Amino acid sequence: QVQLAESGGGLVQAGGSLRLSCTASGRTVSLVAMGWFRRPPGKERIFVASISPTRNTYYADSVKGRFTISRDNAKNTVYLQMNSLKPEETAVYYCAARGSGVPSTNRNDYDYWGQGTQVTVSS
Repeated sequence: QVQLAESGGGLVQAGGSLRLSCTASGRTVSLVAMGWFRRPPGKERIFVASISPTRNTYYADSVKGRFTISRDNAKNTVYLQMNSLKPEETAVYYCAARGSGVPSTNRNDYDYWGQGTQVTVSS
């Protein structure tokens, strides 16, 4: 069993930056794919970024060039650096882990989820 805990959310002005962290416990996640998703108010949870164990990265088109996903396997932690944030990116951001090393953009492919961290971008 894997427990995931996100941190780093908060209130930021449009154009600002935040760095989210996701620390895993219970077992190592160095060999599995990790992802970040977000759920805007009243909407479905959607894909943001994912990373393979070998650090291949994938992004939603809307965040390419502004967000960066990374991982520190020694710390069992995944990060999401978010720059040039927009008000419409206000959402609860979730970290997720797959049972395999293949990244996916589909939330149904992930086996473990954190509780989420709120990101609010003011205009």
